[in-house]
Amino acid sequence: MAKIDRKAIVYRPKPRPDWALEFIDVGRQIDARSVIPLDEDSLLRCATQNTGLSDFGDDDWCEPFRILLSDLEETADLNFFGRVMTRSDLLIHLEGRLQVVDWFKRHPEVEDEVIEEPVFIVGLPRSGTTIMQEILGADPDARTVKMWEAKFPCPPPAPGDPVPDPRLAKAQSVVGLQDRITPEWATMHKVGAHLPVECIEWTYSSFVSYAFSASFYVPNYTKYVAGNDHASAFEWHKKILKLLQSTGRPHHWLLKGPTHLPVLPTLFDIYPDAKLALMLRDPVKAAASVVDVSGVIFYMRSDNTNLAKGFGKSIDGKDTYQTLQDVIDWMESDTIPRDQIFPIDYLEFFGNPDAALDKLYGAMGFPLSPESKQAMLDYISKKPKDKFGKHEYDTGDEDTIATAREAFRPFQEYFGVRSEV
Repeated sequence: MAKIDRKAIVYRPKPRPDWALEFIDVGRQIDARSVIPLDEDSLLRCATQNTGLSDFGDDDWCEPFRILLSDLEETADLNFFGRVMTRSDLLIHLEGRLQVVDWFKRHPEVEDEVIEEPVFIVGLPRSGTTIMQEILGADPDARTVKMWEAKFPCPPPAPGDPVPDPRLAKAQSVVGLQDRITPEWATMHKVGAHLPVECIEWTYSSFVSYAFSASFYVPNYTKYVAGNDHASAFEWHKKILKLLQSTGRPHHWLLKGPTHLPVLPTLFDIYPDAKLALMLRDPVKAAASVVDVSGVIFYMRSDNTNLAKGFGKSIDGKDTYQTLQDVIDWMESDTIPRDQIFPIDYLEFFGNPDAALDKLYGAMGFPLSPESKQAMLDYISKKPKDKFGKHEYDTGDEDTIATAREAFRPFQEYFGVRSEV
């Protein structure tokens, strides 16, 4: 099969805000590594001091954590802002881990919570998973995990808590930094403390997460994670859901994770009754968009624009078309239960969302009340397109598109996915 030329589409960064240029320049004038340390001892010491806790739970996170730290120093080429942002994020993950472990020790009954028939929205990055999570999340019977809950899950929010929860503003101040350092990010993927998030936002603390590979050039860490079965990450994932559910059980959880595609067998090991809403959209168009998105994410923390992932690569280091072929093979071999996978054609859905919602809920065996259906349709009708600006990106020349089309042909033929470019 022909390989896709990843150099044919190039990320070209937008100019940084003036304040960011000045801030980053300060880092060039000082010993940034000493001022903003990313070593294990410093991070663990600070996390324990900030929380007054010392038990990080099972040690399955330790090895990937150390490999990640090594790559952050040796290969990620972080600028001064990148170091500040990264240390802050790592401390949030470590402190969150300490607090979750402590909460389960003090409330062992939470372990008895049962997560039933969770719905996972999966698909290639940039295939519509985010908008689908927002639409299906408008159903009052569904529960999503909001950004602030993912970052600061302890104590679990409960009826009667102050509204708004003060953690919401705290989380917004953190995630808002992304838009400030790279304003174009808002045109690609709007992030807010009150919005539902991908599962990666609370599996960070397992330190087995492709999220780090999507944010930094960490090749040794990515190789380690690609060879890991992700069982510890999904066990941590379930722990957080149990924690959040302990104050109120929903009809069903609505979750999202494009990064679950390479590890679907493990997902079903941990959640055997899971239902997968598989987003289908032209993979050539989606993969081209990923180049631009990856470039922006890397550029948030590094001035080296050559570090971002290239066209045709999924975050586990495989070619994206191979990851998609793996999904097909797992379905054909019954490695994953095909009767629990519900394809959603992006173009078909938005061509007639009323009928598409009936079809999806009927296939999943979930009740769809008139009120729930109308809430989702209202969300679609009120969703402003390109509210934060239009994301424009290069899809490559004719040869690049043709090569990519041939690589993705088995996937498109298997699921009947129409071409858009």
